[in-house]
Amino acid sequence: MKNTFDTGIEIQPVMNPMGFIYGDEVFGPQAELRRLDDIRHSLMDPRCDGPDVVYAIAMDVGKRHHRQLLHEMHLLYGVVTYAAGRLGREPVRSQGHIHKVSPHCGWSTPEVYEIRSGKAIIYMQESDGDDPGRCFAVEAHPGDTVIVPPGWTHATISASPDEPLTFGAWCDRDYGFVYDGVRRHNGIAWFPVYNGQNELEWLANPAYRPSELTVKPPGSYEALGIRRGTPIYTLFEDRPDTFRFVSNPQLKKDVWENFIP
Repeated sequence: MKNTFDTGIEIQPVMNPMGFIYGDEVFGPQAELRRLDDIRHSLMDPRCDGPDVVYAIAMDVGKRHHRQLLHEMHLLYGVVTYAAGRLGREPVRSQGHIHKVSPHCGWSTPEVYEIRSGKAIIYMQESDGDDPGRCFAVEAHPGDTVIVPPGWTHATISASPDEPLTFGAWCDRDYGFVYDGVRRHNGIAWFPVYNGQNELEWLANPAYRPSELTVKPPGSYEALGIRRGTPIYTLFEDRPDTFRFVSNPQLKKDVWENFIP
């Protein structure tokens, strides 16, 4: 596959059936499938056509000799691959959620994304309430890292309709997704749609109070120890403590104040 970033761990996405093939030294579960009917209620047009299987997700993947360390650090690595195509006028995307409060740290935990192939937009808003707060659409390409801060609503969007999108992410091992706020507003605060020139544009969701959307490339995450261009799994191998903030975000409390992704 062209424009593929070497993530430092042997995981190969496959499309028929959608899922993953793991290398000999890699453990991982059978992928869970998310179908179009599962996410219709959060789309701009719930009756739209699109691929039946929208994406496949495998949580708790890693190199076999890291299994114990991952448990000790309360870390989990996941991989996701999206189908090519569109959901009506919208790109293939997730429905949007906020992370549940983790019982071991008392925080809604952050997430560290890394794009393997395709083009992604990591959309995020500060709140799933009526006032979404600051809203960002972070455009990311293979090799880019994007961090969603604690407590923010977010959705992952494929901006490459002619090819699949695949990405990996570091999460807290007690991960859980809360959809209530997004579903109550029939989606995220800004809907991505293709216009007549096949360009992505953003339409405000009228179920929220008015807000502004900032479209931008990924920021610099040096304050969190992230090295640009180094695969996030390789960085974990080299310096595991780098990612302690994922399961213990209070360690970087100062970084999260006025965070810009």
